[in-house]
Amino acid sequence: MFTPLSTQQIIVRRTCVVIAGVLSFPVMVLMPTSVKSRVYSYLHKVWLKTSTKPVWLQHSEQGAQELY
Repeated sequence: MFTPLSTQQIIVRRTCVVIAGVLSFPVMVLMPTSVKSRVYSYLHKVWLKTSTKPVWLQHSEQGAQELY
């Protein structure tokens, strides 16, 4: 149902996240905490994505496996 991303796609996504994080850091220092948390939360979500499955669904399935 969900297809995994290729290793090359994952590396490109994570490289873009690192570049975006480094470039946005000087601006984020001056922003309020709510804006910082939203931006860095989005970057974290992009970093974790390794398939076409939504990140929240993947984490919810992993959490269920830990409980049972």
